[in-house]
Amino acid sequence: MGTLILAVISLLLYSIGTALQALHFRGRVQSSLAMTTLVGMLALVGHALLITQIVHHDGGFDFSIVRSSLIISWLITFLLLGLNLTKPLQNLLLGVYPLAGLTIIVALTAPTPARLVPDHSYGMLTHIALSVTAYSLFSLAAIQAVLLSVQNRQLKSNYNSRLLRNLPPLQTMESVLFELVWAGVVLLILAIVTGALFVEDLFAQDIAHKTLFSVLSLLVFVALLIGRHTKGWRGVTASRWTLAGCALLMVAFYGSKLVLELIFHHGLR
Repeated sequence: MGTLILAVISLLLYSIGTALQALHFRGRVQSSLAMTTLVGMLALVGHALLITQIVHHDGGFDFSIVRSSLIISWLITFLLLGLNLTKPLQNLLLGVYPLAGLTIIVALTAPTPARLVPDHSYGMLTHIALSVTAYSLFSLAAIQAVLLSVQNRQLKSNYNSRLLRNLPPLQTMESVLFELVWAGVVLLILAIVTGALFVEDLFAQDIAHKTLFSVLSLLVFVALLIGRHTKGWRGVTASRWTLAGCALLMVAFYGSKLVLELIFHHGLR
């Protein structure tokens, strides 16, 4: 199946999913876990097939900034649909589906220099897989942190908005946030360890800042978990620490790619 056809099918399914979530959010239709999961999984199948055609090349995988974003948006959607089976996270799809569709459009219209990793570089591929999965989890945590912060403010001001009525109880929101952070921390530690094992020089000039900001973000998340355990951090405090860690991780993940690919037009070293 052609790349364009797969892209159109995926975009159509993400659009249907977005429309269903918008109608549910506005109270026009009843929520259906089965329908939500079905539409989302069909969109993910098309998205995955598109990734295999765009990212995989003869002898390697292209992890340029645009291709990586395409993979990350797939992972975010996949993780969210999986978590939604047991956690009240359906409303997050209203933002995640359009994001996934946007990365598909960008992947088809904004080519960047290829950053190929050979098929046989299993250690490097493991490091990349752990990194993008950790980044995807922290992206969900960032969205959750924003919603938690908004929910706190509206509860304190007694403002009963549509958003507030659609969100789970505050305690549930906080619980989900810290579960996402815990899972992300474990994967980020593994990503850093595999990077130390399989990347030739973590402090080489073109990736030193990536290493530094990844470690800094890890320290922020660990401090958040320690603060939660020892001082009972929650609410706005937890949201701020989560967003600070995610901001550092975004700089780590995208900073070097933006500089190398869009400014200096370098491929993978």
